[in-house]
Order: sequence, then C-alpha cells, then structure tokens
Amino acid sequence: MKIGILSLLLFWGYYSPAQAYHVKKITPGTLQVDGKGSSSVWTRANILTDFVYPWDSATAPATSFAALWDGQWLYGLYRVKDDSVITLVKNNSKMEVGASDRVEIFLKKDDVMNPYYCLELDADGRTLDYNAVYYRKMNYPWSWPSGQLTVKASRTADGYTVEFAISIQSLLDLGLLENGFPVRSGSRLQAGLFRAECKGMMGGRADLRWISWIRPQSDHPDFHIPSAFGALVLE
Repeated sequence: MKIGILSLLLFWGYYSPAQAYHVKKITPGTLQVDGKGSSSVWTRANILTDFVYPWDSATAPATSFAALWDGQWLYGLYRVKDDSVITLVKNNSKMEVGASDRVEIFLKKDDVMNPYYCLELDADGRTLDYNAVYYRKMNYPWSWPSGQLTVKASRTADGYTVEFAISIQSLLDLGLLENGFPVRSGSRLQAGLFRAECKGMMGGRADLRWISWIRPQSDHPDFHIPSAFGALVLE
C-alpha cells in the first residue's frame, strides 16, 4: 500500500499550513528590545494566539507570540496572562528558570534532533539555555553563543512580557536556518513555541502546566519530540 507524501508529512507533524508562522521583515535599527514590547514596529507583526493545554481539557490562560526580523536579528515577543507569576530565586543560577513561570522556544535543524537547541525565558528575564540530543539528553552547561542573544522581561498588571533578539548569524552558525546563506524571503526556522505555567511547589518540585502552539503527538507532556515543532517563515 502506498502512502502519500503529504500524508506522511502530516503524520510526522512536519508540514501543515496551520503550523507556519510568517515573520515580517523590518528596517534594521527600528526595534529596541526593552522587555515591554513597546516599540511601535511590533504593530506590523502577525500575532499568534493559538496556545493550548495539549494534555488538559481546560482552557489555557492567554498567551501570544509575535516575531519580526531585520536581516541581522530575529526578534520575538511573548505576552502572558498569569494571575500568580512565580520565579524561583535562590542563587540566581540559570537552572532556577526550570522551576519558574516561563516561555520557551526550541529550535531544530531536522527531525533527527541531533542536536537541538532550547531557550527557556522566565518573567525576570533569566535564560535557561542548553542543547540536547534526541531523546532528552540535555547538555545544560552549553550556552547560546556570546553576544548573539538578548533577553529582557517585565511584569504587567495581569502577567508578564518577554522580549528577545537572536542574531541571524548564530542561527546560521548552528545550522538552523533552512536554505542557509544568504538568508532570504522564504527561509524557514523549525521552532517549538511553549509556555510552562508554574502553580507552586509540590514535594520540593515545581508544579507545572504545559502550554503549546502545536499539539505534540504524545499521550503525556513532552515538547522534546519532532511533532512539537512548527515553522517560522521569514518574509
């Protein structure tokens, strides 16, 4: 029995029109990352609000994501509604982000995921950055290339905002941008967009609820699989 190529792609979660977010291009130097998303050029971005609890029937609290690029940087903006923002701060290590309210962006070159890259960003603007090899072999000492990532955050009356900038050069160096150099309209970045909602601590561990742009093909919470990713398409 022959299975259509499109059917296979849909099965593996690699391709779907609903899984593509289009990143508008802006003029270099017109966006300053301040952690508030206050730059007027953000009004040009497409706003993604399709975030759900993949493993819970309840309605997830509101989360939005927007992205822009200017040829040199990819900018991202999360706006999160949360009535009880929690950040763990003891020695201020990056691992504390994993027990805090946060948003996340994972990046992969292909479905082999060897390696893939993870950025977890909390409401204080701290970054848990690491790479990993499928399946879930985390390399926490790894850091995003120096000077190639900016993250800022701010609290709001009903939650928090996280704004970031990733250099296009670092995405090229890590082999993450499809089509490679030169970066052009239509270049794609395979990305997972997530949120961890912290409800508090239980038995010494963070009690987390998982929110995602895409419903991964898993019966249990897991973002470290190919089907959790969609595509950011540069315009």
